[in-house]
Amino acid sequence: MSVKRGAHPFVIILSLGALLCASCADLKQSKPLLPVREYERMIVGRLDAEYVGTSNCVSKCHFHDKITEDFSHSVHGEQIKPESGLPLVNCESCHGPGSLAIAHLDDNREKNTLEKKKCDTSTFLDLMHLPPQAQSLICLKCHSAASVPALAHWNGSGHALNDVSCSDCHKLHRGPQQKVSREEMAELCYGCHPEVRGENALYSHHPLREKKMVCVDCHEVHGSTLDYMLKGTSLKETCTRCHMEKQGPFAFEHADVAENCLNCHTPHGSVHSRLLNAAMPFLCLQCHNGHVLGSAQALPGTSGGIKGLFTNRCTDCHSQIHGSDTPSPALTGRGTLRQ
Repeated sequence: MSVKRGAHPFVIILSLGALLCASCADLKQSKPLLPVREYERMIVGRLDAEYVGTSNCVSKCHFHDKITEDFSHSVHGEQIKPESGLPLVNCESCHGPGSLAIAHLDDNREKNTLEKKKCDTSTFLDLMHLPPQAQSLICLKCHSAASVPALAHWNGSGHALNDVSCSDCHKLHRGPQQKVSREEMAELCYGCHPEVRGENALYSHHPLREKKMVCVDCHEVHGSTLDYMLKGTSLKETCTRCHMEKQGPFAFEHADVAENCLNCHTPHGSVHSRLLNAAMPFLCLQCHNGHVLGSAQALPGTSGGIKGLFTNRCTDCHSQIHGSDTPSPALTGRGTLRQ
């Protein structure tokens, strides 16, 4: 689309808007969730195909040797049924029955390799084009029972409701390590949460960049009863897993801190020290009036004394801001103000 020279600015804006709308056509579209039975139908596979076993599939060609070798050394591939000696999980557990895929291949795998004949993957489940809910259901066939309580909240989790499937994070063909390692976890999460990457690049941040902690130290990625899929039974419990000295109970508690750490702190990164939402004293002045200093000396043109607001850091005096068992100088042991 071209814009004529000297065109009205409004015309230029409309033209740019049209270009943006055209480019947005391929963005993620909102789709309603289907009943589970609809996703179950998608992963049944070809009803005219038979299960033949992994060994029969890979015996006819070399194309999947590397994948087969990696999978055989994985957590899934090493699980064997004691009564039969067969793998508990094999290729057909995820890809569907494979008899039709190898029906046209010769029994001589060397001949198939020379003729570049491969198995017909179109007869398998089209995993890449299944809805994320159907992709996850393939895993949940086994893991809904085998991975309790880790997956107890998966179907209602933020990830499941936002079209994230198991295969987006777990790669079953990569070898023994099928879980996301701590070294690569942050980069994986940043792929969907770029704003968190930016926050962790700020001056004050949790030590994700230094590899001293990872996302799952705070978040339960498979679902949780808390907001933001946090671990524990409350937000404060999540934070005090590491910050145990802030847990209390204290005789003199800071009420906001006892309720919610996010009242003062931002978890991923801040331009202020100690992950604070705002700089002191402005953070404290959002709830507290502050201290006023009076003086007998009157300012020119006024009848009262000098009154000024303390504007230094509150923690210069109030060092135990999360709570203390020691009363402040302004309080008696009974917690009443001195007259």
